[in-house]
Amino acid sequence: MIRPTVATVSLDAIQANCRAIHRLLQRDAEPPGPPGDPRRHASGTPKIIAVVKANAYGHGAARVGVALEGAGAAMLACADIEEGILLREAGVTIPILVFGALSVSDLAGVFAHRLTPTVSTPGAARALEAAAARHGTRLACHLKVDTGMNRLGFRHDNLRRTMADVLASPHLEFDAVYTHFATADQPESAFLDEQRARFDRAAAALAAQGLRGVKRHAANSAALLRDRRTWYDWVRPGLLLYGIVPPPLAAADLALGPALSLTSRIVAVKGIRTGEAIGYGLRWTADSPRTIAIVPAGYADGLDTRLGGRGSVLVREHRVPIVGAVSMDMISIDVTGLDVSPGDEVVLIGRQGDQEISAREVAGTIGTIPWEVVCRLGARIERRYGST
Repeated sequence: MIRPTVATVSLDAIQANCRAIHRLLQRDAEPPGPPGDPRRHASGTPKIIAVVKANAYGHGAARVGVALEGAGAAMLACADIEEGILLREAGVTIPILVFGALSVSDLAGVFAHRLTPTVSTPGAARALEAAAARHGTRLACHLKVDTGMNRLGFRHDNLRRTMADVLASPHLEFDAVYTHFATADQPESAFLDEQRARFDRAAAALAAQGLRGVKRHAANSAALLRDRRTWYDWVRPGLLLYGIVPPPLAAADLALGPALSLTSRIVAVKGIRTGEAIGYGLRWTADSPRTIAIVPAGYADGLDTRLGGRGSVLVREHRVPIVGAVSMDMISIDVTGLDVSPGDEVVLIGRQGDQEISAREVAGTIGTIPWEVVCRLGARIERRYGST
């Protein structure tokens, strides 16, 4: 018997979201700047690097990657070499950028599967240079500059000291330079603008060292919505592709559709008496006779334990509460007053009738971010796909 908890992914919605982003870029992009302007675009419309790391944010990278290529993405981006290999094996033909640090990785997959690595540390530069020399090839790379997030990347204010040997690498060819914003989803923070200014200065400093005519990219989904000056030559939407707007931002200019729904079915219905409690820890006690339904979805499927006593699901077009603890394999819901039976559909994320529970709502309920909600969907959950 197939487990009744499934994620349904609309590839049509993902493609439509990608095209909607492209239309926004096409409409609002600044024209090409004058020669020497570090924000100069190769054309008036930035291209899309579609981010499909973490199994395409839980949506399934193999199917989603192919769909995004079909929707016109110029490049895909993933976290590591293994994710890139999966995309190639699925049939993706466009360039694939690997974000992660590669100084301690087995680099064979970069060459065998035509991946574009990021040079973000001196160790990565040395490892990639040595590997490219062994393969007798000149390897196309992107260079990452740290403008204040203080994770990966060469410090923006130390490039004259750190970049001479890297840029002199005879087997590395740098096609682009990029950075990563730390506070793009925090409208009250001015640090986005500071990082943008640092990136512009870094690009100018690199040009002075001979790295000219390369593409630039910096904008994730939140920066894309907040400031078109961050768009440069390419943008890197992730969450927006899946129809989710990074909170607390809004996207009035984008017609986006949710790409994923998470559903299950009731497997048991039982009555409990006043004063009886349910679940591990007996955390919820009935204050009157109640009807409880059991749903086979739990934290092993990616449901957060904080949903117990806070979250809701949809049953028969009604919003009902999750009661008691979220167990490894099941939750209990209070369906008192509803005529429910085993087999009835339960919507954990998605729409039922005129009711909807979004990933963004779930995240707000438990005090986390929607990225986490969708990325945590478990491997044992079957993904079912709509057409491309």
